[in-house]
Amino acid sequence: MMKFHHLYQILLSDGVINKNKQVIQPRQVSQEVASSVHSECYVKKFFNGLTSQKEQRATGFEWTPGLASRVRYETGGTLLAAKLSLERGLACSTGGGTHHAFPDHGSGYCLINDLAVAAHNLIACGLATKILIVDLDVHQGDGTAFICQSHPDIFTLSLHCQNNFPLRKQKSDLDVGLEVGTGDNEYMKILSEHLPAVIDNFHPDIILYDAGVDPHQNDQLGKLKLSDQGLFKRDVYVLKSALCRGIPVATVIGGGYDGIMELSARHTIIHRVAQEVWNTYL
Repeated sequence: MMKFHHLYQILLSDGVINKNKQVIQPRQVSQEVASSVHSECYVKKFFNGLTSQKEQRATGFEWTPGLASRVRYETGGTLLAAKLSLERGLACSTGGGTHHAFPDHGSGYCLINDLAVAAHNLIACGLATKILIVDLDVHQGDGTAFICQSHPDIFTLSLHCQNNFPLRKQKSDLDVGLEVGTGDNEYMKILSEHLPAVIDNFHPDIILYDAGVDPHQNDQLGKLKLSDQGLFKRDVYVLKSALCRGIPVATVIGGGYDGIMELSARHTIIHRVAQEVWNTYL
């Protein structure tokens, strides 16, 4: 997917990031780590190109070695960002947010659930005891909700368009379904009614933040009406809500559906916000 390349190049050319000081390359996630939330059978099949045509159609992707490699690096990037945020307070991946992947199958352009993998790995390694996943992609994080539903040490918050994919929703710890056409002001009002209370009641050690840009008014699949400035204010609010409480944050870019250059530029918003907030709080 070219959006990852273009996103990275925009961040460099606009001076948002310094390649020599701020960029760290992840390793591919291992089969063992991926199997902590996915079935071993599914991971082996996907990593080795053994999924059926029917299984591939359900994901929206035809399997290739390059696809498997990209997904493994993407998941590794989310895990790396999570670990770095615990050390430094804030870290951002240029990928991630594959929240529709279930334990034994992919779905909705998602093959391995990077958010669930990262959360489970941090807990298994003793790096965190309570993790909050804030999913503001326009589509409910159904795979993440399903995987994490029996884990009281992981809280899943999903703020999404109710009348949108997936048709069959799963049960997050807190689901907030928005009406079609919700714009900047109403969105921020609803977010501010829920996020602080969740943070203060759950007391997470870290927040994994899916900053999907598909709530944007020009998104082809979103159905909401957030502007560029609305996405910017949303991301500022999430990061400040965490960092002012001393809670580290790792961000992923989540979904978005538009022309490749428009979409890539939109995905830079969370990185621009992170740079601004870093200079203020860290």
